[in-house]
Amino acid sequence: MTAEPGTAIAVAFGAATDAGLRRRINEDSYLAAAPLFLVADGMGGHNAGEIASAAVVDEFAALVGRESLTIDEVQAAVSAARRRVGALPPGGGAGAGTTLAGVVIADVDGEGYWLTINLGDSRTYRLSEGRFEQVSVDHSVVQELVDSGQLAADAAQRDSRRNVITRAIGAGSDAEPDYWLLPAEDGDRILVCSDGLSGELDHDALHGILLAEADPQAAATRLVHEAMVRGGRDNITALVVDALAVRTRANRTHERDTVPVGAPADLDADIDGDTLPRAVATGGF
Repeated sequence: MTAEPGTAIAVAFGAATDAGLRRRINEDSYLAAAPLFLVADGMGGHNAGEIASAAVVDEFAALVGRESLTIDEVQAAVSAARRRVGALPPGGGAGAGTTLAGVVIADVDGEGYWLTINLGDSRTYRLSEGRFEQVSVDHSVVQELVDSGQLAADAAQRDSRRNVITRAIGAGSDAEPDYWLLPAEDGDRILVCSDGLSGELDHDALHGILLAEADPQAAATRLVHEAMVRGGRDNITALVVDALAVRTRANRTHERDTVPVGAPADLDADIDGDTLPRAVATGGF
């Protein structure tokens, strides 16, 4: 599908999701409609993760159709989503949690930017000018161990703690998301996915598919298919978003570095469902 030209970033995009080969229910939810491209992965360690993820996506859906969004609007939606998940009734999702990751089209002084948001271990990647990089940083115990030098990066994928996340919406967590502002470029390709994809396909495999499939829907569909072929051990969701045209000023200087956005004041071998550490989770395990 394609967004109308003349916006901060005109896009084409595709989306695919599957419960995988070992799960009865798909707890992933997603929103793929300009200006929002988001994935929410309901946490399998709690009841009704699919209700929590759907509630978060539904809260953001009210913003669909706008040309762009500000960080204040995104932060307000996160707060509203948190309240909504926290208010889920017993038997209808109480105690559930979800990750949230993706990009929002933003306008900064008349120019198109990707505003990236992350809570948990769903991921956002960018392929731009031949460079493929993970933008988001996982909020997980394993990522913290890698960052502190206590675990080698190549061992993280096999570590038994890889699905223990440290931030979420719901499940007793009140941690804030990370945000980044990325100056968009014509030809950018964004991948947003749940860990059911990144857990099956490594960095090079993701990169190869994104290069091989020109159409964003074909790319999203193939990514999910390949994750199924590799085992499909978790729910799998992939959104692929292409920048067809980016509004810029004539004198703009392109910066390749991602810009973190501050707090509101200054701006076993199987892959199990995500869980929060005992100290964070409501009611423990």
